[in-house]
Amino acid sequence: MDYSFYDFLKLIGSLALFLYGMKIMSEGLQKLAGNKLRNILSAMTKNRVMGVLTGVLITALIQSSSATTVMVVSFVNAGLLSLVQSIGVIMGANIGTTVTAWIISLFGFGKFSISALSIPLMGIALPLIFSSKNKSKSIGEFIFGFSFLFMGLDFLKDSMPDLQNNPEVLSFVQNFSDMGIWSVLSFLMIGTVLTIVVQSSSATVALTLIMATKGWIDFPSAAAMIMGENIGTTITANLAAIPANISAKRAAFAHFMFNVLGVIWMLFVFKYFVSMVESLVTNFGPANPAEMSSFISSLSPEEYSQITTLPKSELSAQLASKQEMYLNYQASTSYGLSLFHSLFNICNVSIMIWFVNLYEKICLKVIRPKAGEEEDEEFVLQYISTGILSTAELSILQAEKETEVYAKRARKMFGFVKKMTNMDHNDKKFLKLYNRIEKYEDICDRMEVEIGSYLSRVSEGRLSNQSKEHIRSILRAVTEIESIADSCCNIGRHLKRKMEADAVFDENVLANINSMYALLDKAHENMQLMLKNQRISEKELHESQEIENTINEKRNLLKRKNVEDLNDNRYSYQNGVFYMDIVSECERMGDYIINVIESLKVKPD
Repeated sequence: MDYSFYDFLKLIGSLALFLYGMKIMSEGLQKLAGNKLRNILSAMTKNRVMGVLTGVLITALIQSSSATTVMVVSFVNAGLLSLVQSIGVIMGANIGTTVTAWIISLFGFGKFSISALSIPLMGIALPLIFSSKNKSKSIGEFIFGFSFLFMGLDFLKDSMPDLQNNPEVLSFVQNFSDMGIWSVLSFLMIGTVLTIVVQSSSATVALTLIMATKGWIDFPSAAAMIMGENIGTTITANLAAIPANISAKRAAFAHFMFNVLGVIWMLFVFKYFVSMVESLVTNFGPANPAEMSSFISSLSPEEYSQITTLPKSELSAQLASKQEMYLNYQASTSYGLSLFHSLFNICNVSIMIWFVNLYEKICLKVIRPKAGEEEDEEFVLQYISTGILSTAELSILQAEKETEVYAKRARKMFGFVKKMTNMDHNDKKFLKLYNRIEKYEDICDRMEVEIGSYLSRVSEGRLSNQSKEHIRSILRAVTEIESIADSCCNIGRHLKRKMEADAVFDENVLANINSMYALLDKAHENMQLMLKNQRISEKELHESQEIENTINEKRNLLKRKNVEDLNDNRYSYQNGVFYMDIVSECERMGDYIINVIESLKVKPD
């Protein structure tokens, strides 16, 4: 075989350029569509058809089904999406990813290849890259990525060995393609493994298109590889679900099951489905894709070299005619495979969408929680444990939702504090509650560090000024929530010291403390609601400040009353110290809560 190690490195380098172009293009698109994507996701409904359309739209916008499925797993992990909703979005992502194949086919394998314009396009994009406007920079990134993608595709086509100079490989591939259903299964497996290794179904689709248009594999074998790529792409979401909670694992499993079942039913009609696609392309396209491999095999090495490298003006009439036929076959094959990819996924979704509830039941049956599992008792980031998304802009949404989860944990700690306050010291649950508070406080400390580190990594990307301000406000909220957790722990410690001193509060003191707790409960409720909505009106801010003022006034009133009660010997000085320590900590907690709420003022509407 006339193919050196250097040629192999050229092939790998070409693939690397293609993948890098895909990454840059996708990031540019995501930055341009960042806020729109948030609105789309926020407007998600339980309607399964809307879920599918959402999956199609998002994947078509960001040009990455992997990013969409990882995002969906994260949303399920955080409770933003239900399992049923996630299945609909994942189905839509399978259709949306076929847009990439069409872009590659139309601009990379047609009679006019856009790779010829890649360098001029980069010249146009250069000033945009250095623009002070974030939108212009994102457009520049998209153009650069688009250019790199098609340059990489062009290099890939040139780096792939031709059959004329490698007859022994042609003989092997032909023998491999003549085994009936076993050939289909073999190429399906090759497509699956390639996608798992490359971690990009778009890249493996491009490789499949090149192999088919070079004549390495026939049309049915290429179609089988594309089905395998549908299975291989599910590995990304399943890897993302490994550190996540059980709901996310179910969403990832649903993705895998949906794609595998789709391939299984297609295998039963594969021969007829491929024939239908070939007929459609033959009737409406320039040539029959089924004849591509035999046409290339009929060319001599010299003929193949000339028609693929020389312009039409330098060819003889006979070779010019063969070049025209080659371009027609190339276009038909790439269009045919893209059509197969789209029709397969559209048919699969059209069938499977009616069995979403059954999918959910199977997922619940297969992936069950461990016996006695209590997720909130362990340190598991519910929303950002899957790492940074492919764009910093969208990662902010994850941080927002994780902050909401963080606040819920702090509020749960406050619930433990209330129970401890009104519990008899001899109750065995008293120390158990205190131990849980300490455990939660430790978890909250670690959550603060993890969310802060995550946002630091997000801020390393190029962000709009609005997003930078957004990150600062989230960091401020996270710091204040950690202080709320500290306050809960401090109150727990005061109550434990009171127990150890065998001190008991009278009914009036307990009533006063519980009245402070009631105000803090209202403040917590407001904070949780506003974190969920991620916006705050002037009216809501004013109401929250009124609650904070009431807490301050209540603290001052109780301090004055405490002095009077001590003078009247209503309770011991030691009891008074414990009492005031708790009241003061409650007032500080109120300050931290209003600080969290005020941090929302700078967030975009």
